[in-house]
Amino acid sequence: MPSRPPQPPRAVFAMDPVHLPRLFPPPLMARLGQICVLEPALVVQDFGAPSAAAALAEADVLITGWGCPPLDAGLLTAAPRLRAVLHAAGSVRHLIGDDVWERGITVSSAAAANAVPVAEYTLAMILLAGKDAFAHRDRYRTAHTLPAPADTASTGNLGRRVGVIGASRVGRRLLELLRPFDFGVLLHDPYATPQEAAALGAEPVPLETLLSRSDIVTLHAPDLPGTHRMLDAARLSLLRDGAVLINTSRGALVDPDALTGELVSGRLSAILDVTEPEPLPADSPLYRLPNVVLTPHIAGSLGNELERLGRTAVAELERLAAGQAPAHEVRRADLTRMA
Repeated sequence: MPSRPPQPPRAVFAMDPVHLPRLFPPPLMARLGQICVLEPALVVQDFGAPSAAAALAEADVLITGWGCPPLDAGLLTAAPRLRAVLHAAGSVRHLIGDDVWERGITVSSAAAANAVPVAEYTLAMILLAGKDAFAHRDRYRTAHTLPAPADTASTGNLGRRVGVIGASRVGRRLLELLRPFDFGVLLHDPYATPQEAAALGAEPVPLETLLSRSDIVTLHAPDLPGTHRMLDAARLSLLRDGAVLINTSRGALVDPDALTGELVSGRLSAILDVTEPEPLPADSPLYRLPNVVLTPHIAGSLGNELERLGRTAVAELERLAAGQAPAHEVRRADLTRMA
């Protein structure tokens, strides 16, 4: 007698429903429906809601995203069959509770996909900073004349030294993107071996050396107790006059008062997609300084880029349905060194 084919897994969405259409547009939703059994109209925001009880009781897989409530013992009671969580977003640090890890549920994240636009944003800002594009824009708006040779003597990206702090997913993707350009690249990451740094096209150096030798410094370290305020007043003082700091990681990695002092003085410039606090208070001088470019936390996946996260979750579900391990599994031990 022939064996019965395996039953497709049952999946449930758990996130803020506003994100669902961009994470899973119709073609991707159709592909998802071929892999698993799910109710596309059911998007859970409360694991205790009566409307979610029946679906959670049968769920094998939870597809989560921004706005998902914490996954704790209450969820495990509501979803006794749960065996995998596929997070169609970045960090799972504050999402996955101890009970989920202890039950041995497989956890996957689309953090690698979310790293792509952050690295692209950073590359764009490095190139624009090297051309002094923002200052030239401001001068052009007021003077309405082309710059004289003396105004561009220190401008250009040939041989400019870029310091990358953190060989994270974003940091590694950025290092790949930097390879075609004529930069000197320094890397500081306590977990990256000299061989890994060389393979990434960078020179491994201590943090203080990176700060003192770089023209542009870009932050890609996780927000952990050990990285809190890693760029304090003493370390910011190591940056050479005219250096540019780019932060697309977390504002908590930099001492905000020390950074504000350096920027108000005009000694340094900064491109900040993240700050502490976020957003900055309305009276912050950073909004008005000509040597500061502020963007409202846009480096990560936005708009049509969200589909890349959904594609990652769908690909992971395909692997699980085929009996394979996920390509982007997150393990509990990983959280000691990643966001």
